[in-house]
Amino acid sequence: MPALFDPAWLLHADPALLVLEKPSGLLSQPGLGPGLSASLITGVQSQWPEARLVHRLDRDTSGLMVVARSAAVHRQLSVAFADRQMEKRYVADVSGVPTEGQGWIEFPIAKRQHRPPLYGVDPAGKPCRTGWQLLDQHSSCSRLALQPLTGRSHQLRVHLQALGHPILGDPLYGETPAARLHLHACALAFSHPSDGRWMAFESAVPFVLP
Repeated sequence: MPALFDPAWLLHADPALLVLEKPSGLLSQPGLGPGLSASLITGVQSQWPEARLVHRLDRDTSGLMVVARSAAVHRQLSVAFADRQMEKRYVADVSGVPTEGQGWIEFPIAKRQHRPPLYGVDPAGKPCRTGWQLLDQHSSCSRLALQPLTGRSHQLRVHLQALGHPILGDPLYGETPAARLHLHACALAFSHPSDGRWMAFESAVPFVLP
């Protein structure tokens, strides 16, 4: 059954777009299999039928998303994503502690399996780039700020696994169990497509570093 709209998702609404917080466990758009019809966009369209999904977060990733309210705004925001004019930042808790305080991950990624979708580092894959910075650490895990400069599927999850620090609670690429995937889209900023004003949103991290 399609998801109903939850008012707690909505951070901002204007005639051009919506900014929402997607909870972990909810698809961005309907899936192909049985029981996968509930999604953020179907819930949003129950209130705003004209809404169009601009980008996606993995089902288990929570955080900020922007949704267009017209075809023209959808095109503008899609171009902004493609041209890297959208500023995105994530927070992840990972297994282990990096030996350095920051760096870049630039492994190319390719799909390895279709159902369920699974990706991995592949020299023949699509180029990817992720910046990271150490924010906090405990004896066996760390909190990182992440800035993806490309938007490949599962990019952050695959890159951190390849770095040797998989995300906590990742059922596909991790080893450390947790109640949920410890990955959250915590900041999103862009120029408004209608008048160019700078829009910046932040979302509190909904999990704690073990």
